[in-house]
Amino acid sequence: METIVAAALIAVGIVVAALVYARTHRAHSAAAHPQTVATVTLDPGLPERTNGLTRREDALAVRESDLERERQALADGHQELERALERASGLSSAKAKQLLLKEIEDQARHDAARTIRQVEEETKRDAERRVRNILSVCMQRLAAGHAAETTVSVVHLATDDMKGRIIGREGRNIRALENLTGVDFIIDDTPGAVVLSGFDGVRREIARMTLEKLLADGRIHPARIEEMYYQAKSELESHIIELGEQGVLDAGVQAVNPELVKLLGRLRFRTSYGQNVLAHSIEVAQLAAMMADELGASAKTARRAALLHDIGKAVTHEIEGPHALVGGDLARRHGEPEAVAHAMEAHHNEVEPQTIEAVIVQAADALSGARPGARGESLEQYVKRLRDLEQIATRHEGVDKVYAMQAGREIRVMVAPRAIDDDAATLLSYAIAREIEKELEYPGQIKVTVIRESRAVEYAR
Repeated sequence: METIVAAALIAVGIVVAALVYARTHRAHSAAAHPQTVATVTLDPGLPERTNGLTRREDALAVRESDLERERQALADGHQELERALERASGLSSAKAKQLLLKEIEDQARHDAARTIRQVEEETKRDAERRVRNILSVCMQRLAAGHAAETTVSVVHLATDDMKGRIIGREGRNIRALENLTGVDFIIDDTPGAVVLSGFDGVRREIARMTLEKLLADGRIHPARIEEMYYQAKSELESHIIELGEQGVLDAGVQAVNPELVKLLGRLRFRTSYGQNVLAHSIEVAQLAAMMADELGASAKTARRAALLHDIGKAVTHEIEGPHALVGGDLARRHGEPEAVAHAMEAHHNEVEPQTIEAVIVQAADALSGARPGARGESLEQYVKRLRDLEQIATRHEGVDKVYAMQAGREIRVMVAPRAIDDDAATLLSYAIAREIEKELEYPGQIKVTVIRESRAVEYAR
């Protein structure tokens, strides 16, 4: 025990001596270097702040744990709510999602229909004024006849006494004429005229030339009739060239190859839906030139391509293929520019139009063929076209009745109000118009009108 006390006293003495030495050393250092003295003082509140931070960390950990438990509880509640909704509605989650997507799709279709109407209205406001101006100017400047010779030719007589000589004794002269030419000679009470009737334009022209030669000669009997017939037949080729040259002159085109002029003359004896093809070609050339002038395109190219656009019809019985492509090949073969040949080939979309002149020829061709009185069609074809129009419209759902009107230029579709709403009516008119364009061939355009409480109109062009 005494040893321990002695050791403790020695330790205390050492500590006291060390403290005295340190204080003395600091005093000497301060006296020697007063500028370097620094005092370090410990903050008595530091341990308390440290404890506060520790408590906050513990509180945040507890709060995070509580939030995780609440998040899990919400997830469990959401799953339970889904199961309750499925039991109440009788639908699975996948089925409900499918119905929602279907509803969104229907809404998108309705929005698309409204957008179509808005775009159409804006386009019409911007384009119709310009289109009306161009077409009205062109139609006013071109005063074309609304009727052309189709199946008859008329030969005028100096006197009615010639009718008896044409008939001949017991009708032998008229029988010889009809047997040779294959054309009906109609001699009736019409003063000073004989009507030649036949569907073959070349035969009818030969008969007309034969009769005119006989009238000029004055000798009418079977032998003379046969002689004049063969003479007229041999002269027809030169007459065809004259017709072609006259057509070129009327259209205002220069420097056409003689072979193409001859083919143009042959078009004088061809008809399309009752419209004379040569007269149609001249009319299209004049319209195309006017439209090109209005649009700032090449009137020379448009006029030339429009005059020659149907020239393939003169040889379609000799060369296979669409008349537009055949005509384009003929034009290239006889030295026509590529722009002219392309516009000829593209006027029925056998090739895609690449130039504005090609589009102008298309428009002029449609305008010439679609104007009132330009073309006709047989009753059978007319009825079939009306029936096809009605069938295309009636195969759509929600259609109640369909009426073809204005000789097939318009169809009116009556729909069930509960099955078709206003937006669906717009889409229906658009779909019917596109199907008509795809499935039918027709001159001009067909107006499709879908009638509900409001009307949506679309055109098949």
